[in-house]
Amino acid sequence: MTLNTEQEKDYVFEFDNEELFKRIVETVIEEEECPYDVSVYLLLTGDEEIRGINLEQRNIDSPTDVLSFPMWQYDIPGDFSSIREDDDVFDPDTGELILGDIVISIDRMVKQAGEYGHGIRREYAFLIVHSMLHLIGYDHIEEADRLLMEEKQKVIMELLNIPRDEN
Repeated sequence: MTLNTEQEKDYVFEFDNEELFKRIVETVIEEEECPYDVSVYLLLTGDEEIRGINLEQRNIDSPTDVLSFPMWQYDIPGDFSSIREDDDVFDPDTGELILGDIVISIDRMVKQAGEYGHGIRREYAFLIVHSMLHLIGYDHIEEADRLLMEEKQKVIMELLNIPRDEN
């Protein structure tokens, strides 16, 4: 597994954020029974930077908490059977399945943790879990899809032992 983290915005985490990122990816991959070693990129940035990415990539001129850029379009969320060994979503050097990129606004993460009444660690974890599910095909546009994704998020957060009210 290859996990790359880049932090553009100055912020000191009070926990090992890279270790937690690794635990989350491992938990999601295990829970979803992914048959491949994976690669994920995480960018930690600020509101202005994520706003620019959101505008460039989605034509939405506003900051957001997290963006997900999957490398594969899944026919069925979490179904890896449509991926073939010769598809261009595998890193040619490592053979790992490149799931995609996650971008988190540290500004939003901190603000939302305060608004929701829980700690930064919990918000950080939730945003990565949410984004990882997007990277493997889950979405929340339709009501049934939203409910499924919310249930998956809840199960994974429980497996990580990170409760909603964690401070």
